[in-house]
Amino acid sequence: MAKERLDVLLTQKQLCDTRAMAQKLIRAGKVRVKQHIIDKPGTLIDIESFIEVEAKPPFVSRGGEKLVKALEEFNINIQGRICLDGGISTGGFTDCLFQKGAKKVYGVDVGYGQVAWNIRQDERLVLFERTNFRNLTVEKLYQNEEKADLAVMDLSFISLTKVLGKLWDFLASPKDIILLVKPQFEVGKDKVGKNGVVRDSRLQAEAIYQVLTEGIKLGWQYQSLTWSPITGPAGNIEFLLWLNEDKGNNPPTLEMIEELTSNSQKQLKISN
Repeated sequence: MAKERLDVLLTQKQLCDTRAMAQKLIRAGKVRVKQHIIDKPGTLIDIESFIEVEAKPPFVSRGGEKLVKALEEFNINIQGRICLDGGISTGGFTDCLFQKGAKKVYGVDVGYGQVAWNIRQDERLVLFERTNFRNLTVEKLYQNEEKADLAVMDLSFISLTKVLGKLWDFLASPKDIILLVKPQFEVGKDKVGKNGVVRDSRLQAEAIYQVLTEGIKLGWQYQSLTWSPITGPAGNIEFLLWLNEDKGNNPPTLEMIEELTSNSQKQLKISN
């Protein structure tokens, strides 16, 4: 009987949307073959074997779990909206937007071939791969079609302050943006700790405050802020910041943000 890697089989049998997610579930002991736990993704399995996955993730990647918390906590309605996903990667944010009723999503990423197959095949997705958002023009993205009015941004190895100004022209009213703030890319390399993790709640607050104040300078208005329910791959706590063009709440002070970052550490049981 023919054999195949377990992680590949999970995607072929549509038990997982991406191979990366399959590997995570296997290593976590969430996959059984003939009632036996297999924890090595490369294990060769008979292709006709009965495979059980303890629980299929709600989204194609963990990013969806981050965004859905913000959408629900901020009470943002996505139904029928056109959205922009900057840094689409495997498509977790876009998957969340689709599940919440988005009419169309423009996905942009510098990478290629990362987007989960079911998301890539969705006719609501307009995908721009091998594309740096900073080099993209409004005309090239929309090609005379209706603009997005909400953007979600999950960027790595670049400060969000570098794209806040450009985002304004890419959005129609109310110009909602939800930014995934990753402190390790905002505070400067000299302040990042071991394994690339920023653990100090003050530094985390400074990272958020820096993005917020730059946004306000550019005309964005503060609406709300929360933390991600799950950490990044290395263990960094990440935060979701909501801005738009409408006068909203008074922006928090640095001290108020630090209170939130400290609380996030307690909730996620992470020591400072």
